[in-house]
Amino acid sequence: MMHPLLQLCAAGLMALACQSPAPAAPPVQASSPSQASAPSAAPPDTPALERQIIAQGLVEIRQVSPEVVVEMKYSTEDNFLRRDVYGEFDACYLQPEAARMLSRAQDALTAAHPKLRLIVFDCVRPRSVQRIMWDLVKNTPQEPYVAPPGGGGSMHNYGCAVDLGLIHLDTGLVDMGTPFDYFGELAHPALESRFLASGELSRAQASNRAILRSCMRSAGFQGIPHEWWHFIAFSREEVIRRYRIVE
Repeated sequence: MMHPLLQLCAAGLMALACQSPAPAAPPVQASSPSQASAPSAAPPDTPALERQIIAQGLVEIRQVSPEVVVEMKYSTEDNFLRRDVYGEFDACYLQPEAARMLSRAQDALTAAHPKLRLIVFDCVRPRSVQRIMWDLVKNTPQEPYVAPPGGGGSMHNYGCAVDLGLIHLDTGLVDMGTPFDYFGELAHPALESRFLASGELSRAQASNRAILRSCMRSAGFQGIPHEWWHFIAFSREEVIRRYRIVE
């Protein structure tokens, strides 16, 4: 006769043997690259123009560099058109690589001048807005300063150009010799030596422009000869080859 303790152990072993194995955990599904890189949905109250820009993969500069100050001039009437052409849209969006470059420019500026910040006046400009601007300046003295919307368009239309200046944390906008969107020779970087010699541009104003150019060039941006505020992230040929125009 089996000892009672042995009988109890044997019964337990038989019960375990009769149990069906636990189901295996389902395998973890790896997300596809497209899922991992998909842009987050815009909040419900996002303006339609901004939704279109987000859907095309551009990023808002303050998400990349919170130190950059944003004052979108074409979302106000404080511009050479004297007209708000952006409506509710008042954010600075750029191609991701251009946004990272602008962040590096701000880092360089902060390192050299801790009290200075970049202040952006215009970033991506959809071609629909470019058409409005072109219609306003066509056959006027301002026409040479606005790229026609046809063909390759403006580098702003791709999110690869930025208009900006400097702002001091204590004293406000830094004097660059002319306002943003001043369409005259005094705004031309190529003519600064002449205006320094004539006294129409002060050494402080020229120095402020040089500070802006220095930090932007250190991050890879290129300026243009006739607007101290305008910088492009890449050559025109590279922009058109790499990016789609924002309609």
